[in-house]
Amino acid sequence: MIVLKFGGTSVGTPESLANVKNIVESLGEDAVVVVSALGGLTDRLIATARMAAGGDSSYAAEWEAMAARHENVVRAVIPGADRQEATMEAIRPLLRELRRLYDGISLIADLPGKTLAQIVSLGERMSSIIVTDMIPGAVHVDSLQVVKTEKWHNRDIAAVELTDRLIREKIPQAGGYPVIMGGFISTDRNTGEITNLGRGGSDYTAALVAAALDADVLQIWTDVDGFLTADPRVVKDARVVGRMSFVESMDLCTFGAKVIYPPTIYPVFHKNIPIRILNTHRPEASGTFISDTREKRPYGRVAGISALKDEALVTLRGAMAGDATEISSRCFNALARQGLSVHLVARSSARDSFVFAIGRGDVAAAVRLLKEEFAPELVDNQLEVIEVIENLATLAVVGDDIRRIPGASEEIRRLLAESGIRVAAYSDKASETSLTFVIDEAGVGDAINLLHDAIYTLSVFGPQLTSD
Repeated sequence: MIVLKFGGTSVGTPESLANVKNIVESLGEDAVVVVSALGGLTDRLIATARMAAGGDSSYAAEWEAMAARHENVVRAVIPGADRQEATMEAIRPLLRELRRLYDGISLIADLPGKTLAQIVSLGERMSSIIVTDMIPGAVHVDSLQVVKTEKWHNRDIAAVELTDRLIREKIPQAGGYPVIMGGFISTDRNTGEITNLGRGGSDYTAALVAAALDADVLQIWTDVDGFLTADPRVVKDARVVGRMSFVESMDLCTFGAKVIYPPTIYPVFHKNIPIRILNTHRPEASGTFISDTREKRPYGRVAGISALKDEALVTLRGAMAGDATEISSRCFNALARQGLSVHLVARSSARDSFVFAIGRGDVAAAVRLLKEEFAPELVDNQLEVIEVIENLATLAVVGDDIRRIPGASEEIRRLLAESGIRVAAYSDKASETSLTFVIDEAGVGDAINLLHDAIYTLSVFGPQLTSD
């Protein structure tokens, strides 16, 4: 049993859909195929909803264009007028539902969250029908009946045990035909309202299915050849990493690599189900194989370098900041209750300070929550100030056991300093597999190229065997 996930770039055009068809038909074994909406459609669905809510009547023309796009794709990838018409008969009610939703929010000049969830769900509901009808013998499963969520601090999160049971009950196994379902979309376990799994939701759907069905492998099909040693848009000689561990892949994605979304890995990691990252447009490429391979990696090997932009450093200063256990516990709990995530706890040269990095968009909410949490300490001067520095990036150098390389953090900071790149803060304890450095966002491209050259060309940490 194989579970395959195809993202929007893999199902965005008739040509890419033809590749999907060839890949699935060539498998020769049972498979579940999880698909995203047509490439770029989710963003367009959201933008059009906001147009309608804002009184912009051109939302109607946008709807017409989206409807025409789906019909054109159907005509291009499904042979025979009768089959094409049958597919359109399944899609037209969904397109009409989308138009009604847009008309409704235009009338009330508002965009409720529940309505937006209904709107964005229609992308995967339509694409999964098209892919099913494109592949002879394929069976469609409605993800809204299988993937369930529950509320946690006003957020929709997967109801994992219920979803696991429903996957095993409702997805036929050993049938000799592929099962097609939409990713990302879900329904609330209690109300039945349409929800979604958020960013990276299609990857997460596929991982939940793979874990529930004890799949042999989870294949993530995208538009790159696999994980690379750095972003190829930044480093022209970045190379594919043939193999890496689960933890390395999580760290690289946490700190900016956009190959997969970190929560994707958790369900399959716990069952030791390997992941393969593959290119839909170059299916012959070997891609990246992710598994529990720590013991097979050469000592000191660096898997890759990634960077998370739009970062800010938040510093709490004062005598209380010296008690790292109490201040970190209270700080993280206060932020987590509102769904805010700390990216790393950093070191700085300042004494009596507690420093962490967070997304720039979350800064205002974080500062407000911290002022509420530490109000007594701010009044009696146990904490003196909450300081924010913006326009930063978090740079991560990731590799199994990198923390065991003597002087690695110091050497990286030296290289950056000699090139005039200021390190505002750093951490060599974020995880066993990463060293992280907070730098000015404007210098992140130079920093990545500098470190990539030092590590992979000059071999400052020894030979780097990055491909298999």
